[in-house]
Amino acid sequence: MDDVNDDAKGVYRRIEVLTGPGRRRQWSAAEKARIVAESLEPGRRVAEVARRWQICPQQLFGWRRAARLGAVADEAAAGGMPAFVPIIATEVSAVAERPKAAPIEIEVAGALVRVPPDMDADRLAMVLRAVRSSGRRP
Repeated sequence: MDDVNDDAKGVYRRIEVLTGPGRRRQWSAAEKARIVAESLEPGRRVAEVARRWQICPQQLFGWRRAARLGAVADEAAAGGMPAFVPIIATEVSAVAERPKAAPIEIEVAGALVRVPPDMDADRLAMVLRAVRSSGRRP
């Protein structure tokens, strides 16, 4: 236990000096866009970019998500950075239809059950139990 007399005895205490940015920094839209753009470069890792800018990777992932959703696009354009454009899917005019699959044939307890391929598993199990219980027993 330390008290006032410890200093008089010549005992040194450990002091820790914290360096780096303070908490609750405010990032401008241009800075966010620049950091996000850097993290999207080919071969870059989010953790490395976050470490370089002294932010948490989760914060950078949040900024990237916001950029994908367009929240940063307007602010980034004002800062001279390229805007993020959302991808819009277009309709495909000629959709190839699947050929109808043949029914599956299952033989249970001397009976042949033809099952359509789109039958759900619970209903199939119920049918197979019913066929098995009504079948001939040796």
